[in-house]
Amino acid sequence: MVRAAAVQMQHAPGEKEANLAAIRRFVSRAAADGVEILAFPEMCISGYWHVRKLARAEIEALAEPVPGGPSSIRLSEMAQACGMTIGAGLIEIGGDGRLYNTYAVALPDGRVVRHRKLHCFISRHMDSGDEYTVFDLPQGCRAGVLTCYDNNLGENVRINALRGVEILLAPHQTGGCDSRDIHIMGKIDRSLWDRRVEDPESIEAELRGPKGREWLMRWLPARAHDNGLFLVFSNGVGPDDDEVRTGNAMIIDPYGRILAETWKAGDDMVVADLDLSLIENSTGRRWIRTRRPALYGPLSSPTGQEVSTRSLRFDQKGV
Repeated sequence: MVRAAAVQMQHAPGEKEANLAAIRRFVSRAAADGVEILAFPEMCISGYWHVRKLARAEIEALAEPVPGGPSSIRLSEMAQACGMTIGAGLIEIGGDGRLYNTYAVALPDGRVVRHRKLHCFISRHMDSGDEYTVFDLPQGCRAGVLTCYDNNLGENVRINALRGVEILLAPHQTGGCDSRDIHIMGKIDRSLWDRRVEDPESIEAELRGPKGREWLMRWLPARAHDNGLFLVFSNGVGPDDDEVRTGNAMIIDPYGRILAETWKAGDDMVVADLDLSLIENSTGRRWIRTRRPALYGPLSSPTGQEVSTRSLRFDQKGV
């Protein structure tokens, strides 16, 4: 058994100290509950949606090295003090000056692993990563990271499974997204969030409905089921610039079953014990053993229809 937790939280745009303080509070709570793996959302340290409006110099002012930067050091100190693996997202500046949407995972032994989002679209000043991130946990199992849009492509999750990943950390900033496609999410009326105390039913209906949980249920459990792995979904919640994130933090088992979830209209954390013995005989892992790789060559061949994630997301307003 491995005890994991997923956090949904509303970050303060650009206020790294305030966001790290919120992370520390959740770490203390998780430590008291015996959590061994704790996942925070995408770019929750630096802030997310406002970044699309920033000039390069403004993004650089928020960015820092990973590992070795102040936020990575703080996460590592917390991880070592609590004996816990902790993941959180921020903006990284590489040694060559390139900027990335990066997820830093601090382990209890002092290591800091980073995942550079493979499908970065938040800013034209930021680049996409080009490597998968797989690493061993102290509990004797293997973890991976895919950030938000990375999980939309089934190939990315399958490659993690083929590399032995048993626990996939899936940090997001999603739900409530503006889209021209009426069948995909859609914006949430900010006034519903502002009245969440007086009228909790109305905002929770939005968070659980087709702009939030219902949309996730169309595909997210399938990523866990088809690949026979545990999926730890963390997300933003509440106002994020001109959108309202839907939270829905959840933990899913290798059969696609939800072990723990929340639809609270506010910061929250869900905890579940992951029974790793389920993986070997899970449906997805049995299916993987019957693969016929000789048939799959076209998956790695360009079709001529490929476009950048940014152009699809902003020019065509896709997911």
